[in-house]
Amino acid sequence: MSSIRGLLVACLCALPFVATKGVAAEVVVMSSGGFYSAMEELGPAFEKATGHKIVLISGSSMGSSPTAIPARIQRGEAADLLMMAGTELDKLIEQGFAIPGSRVDLVHSKIGMVVRAGQPKPDIGTKEAFEKVLLDAKSIGYSASASGVYLSQEVFPKIGAEGRIMSKAKEIVKDRVATWVARGDLELGFQQVSELLPIPGVDFVGAIPEPYQKVTVFSVGAAKTSKEPTAAQELVRFLISPVAYPIIEKQGLEPAALATKK
Repeated sequence: MSSIRGLLVACLCALPFVATKGVAAEVVVMSSGGFYSAMEELGPAFEKATGHKIVLISGSSMGSSPTAIPARIQRGEAADLLMMAGTELDKLIEQGFAIPGSRVDLVHSKIGMVVRAGQPKPDIGTKEAFEKVLLDAKSIGYSASASGVYLSQEVFPKIGAEGRIMSKAKEIVKDRVATWVARGDLELGFQQVSELLPIPGVDFVGAIPEPYQKVTVFSVGAAKTSKEPTAAQELVRFLISPVAYPIIEKQGLEPAALATKK
């Protein structure tokens, strides 16, 4: 199934996006932070090309927050498209909240690190250097979504024996990790690169190194509650077309169609 889906996406990406001016529709999009900043720029471009209107709603791919996309959908909030970590979208499809076969991969996203603006940028270019930075840090922030779950459950415990890192790490809920770093509340902040770059008051150090890096695939799927399926699919075609690539790459993301060619 995944190979067929990949072939379909590749074929769609090879075609130029052609806007079809018709009856304007309102497309409700729930997007997790990994793709949200890209949508803030891509949305207006799509609206200008098609006449449709996008209502953009923010929510994490997972977690206990009431604003998380799964929580919103499960309590009956309506949407046309769900943009979130692909693994979490698959769960919503299995649960009957999103339409089977509608998943399309949008981007590949890496985990990055920031420090407060003007502070020295530590070397995290190697496994050993990264481990030392974590062990020496006074405070660390991580997200409540995909990257944070991975770091707190798989990375931090491996590096800091007896909870040395987790004891000084804080999960940030309903906020960007970088905003806490910018205020000086945290020394180091970790999140998807695309969620760090737009925040003022921090300096981007870089993507974390192997073997600790984990690339998350962010995907889009059609919600079962969609009232505008035609306009929603037009938006999907726009997002995976080459015309969207420059904006996507500016956000520190890699278009999925380009990543699968490597």
